[in-house]
Amino acid sequence: MVIAAIGSIPLMMTLGNSMLIPILPEMKSSLDLSQLQVSLTITVFSIAAAILIPIVGYLSDRFSRKIVIIPSLLLFGGGALLAGLGAAVFSNAYVWIIIGRIIQGIGAAGTAPIAMALIGDLFKGGERSRILGIFEASNGLGKVLSPILGSLLALIVWYSVFFAFPVISLISVILVWIFVKEKSNRQAPPPFRKYVKGLLSVFKHEGRWLFTIYLAGGTCLFTLFGILFYLSDVLESEYNINGVPKGLILAIPLLVMVTTSYITGSKIGKNLEKMKRLSVLGLLFMTISYGSLVLFEKLIPFLIVLALSSVGAGLVLPCVNSLITGAVGKERRGFVSSLYGSVRFLGVALGPPVFTRLMDWSRTGMFLSIASFTFIVGLLVLLLVHVNGKDGKKHKKNKIKYNYM
Repeated sequence: MVIAAIGSIPLMMTLGNSMLIPILPEMKSSLDLSQLQVSLTITVFSIAAAILIPIVGYLSDRFSRKIVIIPSLLLFGGGALLAGLGAAVFSNAYVWIIIGRIIQGIGAAGTAPIAMALIGDLFKGGERSRILGIFEASNGLGKVLSPILGSLLALIVWYSVFFAFPVISLISVILVWIFVKEKSNRQAPPPFRKYVKGLLSVFKHEGRWLFTIYLAGGTCLFTLFGILFYLSDVLESEYNINGVPKGLILAIPLLVMVTTSYITGSKIGKNLEKMKRLSVLGLLFMTISYGSLVLFEKLIPFLIVLALSSVGAGLVLPCVNSLITGAVGKERRGFVSSLYGSVRFLGVALGPPVFTRLMDWSRTGMFLSIASFTFIVGLLVLLLVHVNGKDGKKHKKNKIKYNYM
């Protein structure tokens, strides 16, 4: 039940963006919006979360994870309720939706990134990697379910999606409140100056590979949400596929990613060499997939090739999660994992608007540009992330060691 409670947090947070993707074309036509305005409903949520995440990360290190997570979940639900009421009742519906989405993003800042730090606190070694694999699979499960749920709710009215979030977040609050018990031997938080000095020391010695790993995780989310945004638009405009069938199609690449994430998390243990190899391999798969999509316009071959990129993301993300949560001790894990959460949210935020511009420019140019980007990121991981031994016990400067605390 502890794992189920923690897993409900990324599941709920993921729904915050992914459930909207099937309704975006209908929102666009109903409110007479431009494509860029529609993409901003995703972007403002993610930017608000990205800005606030380092702050709540510090607060979770200073106080406790639950003290941050539970109010954040409630704020997430409240922002969604405001967005729904704005669309249903208020005039200037788009403005109220944007305000509600910003509040949702502020709430989301204290959810999944802090939950990842909580996993680092409660579990160790190979068990930690396994639970982080479940965490990423839960995140992905939210992405699988969300297009289907969003499409089903849109059968009532397109903005009914917003009213589902408060219910889901309340369930997660109850699970976390009852079943998650933080360790009682928590040390007193260090003074702020000492805390900052410790963080600077971490990034001075570990920054090169740490920021490279951040980039790898952010790249997966950037390309994933960008391609889903593209696919959602294409399914309606070119194939005239709407509603639940569209949701089921959008769920296919996500289901592939979920399955791969779960298997990867259960197999990597605390083997740092394997984590690096799988990360590079995953980014290579993404490069091959996006580069090859130029050649495929028919839907079924397109989805088959796209699935390879989902396998790649499923290889990368659990490895990145394990590397980051194992990089530092418990007293600074909240901030370090939260900073990674900011990068993930920025990736999500940038995906739709960047892909919108690339779609307007050239379909071929879009896929080749993204393939080039994932190739560069894979090369950076290969060259800049150094591991020493299978579990990194023999620590050397600029090499990763696995932190068991």
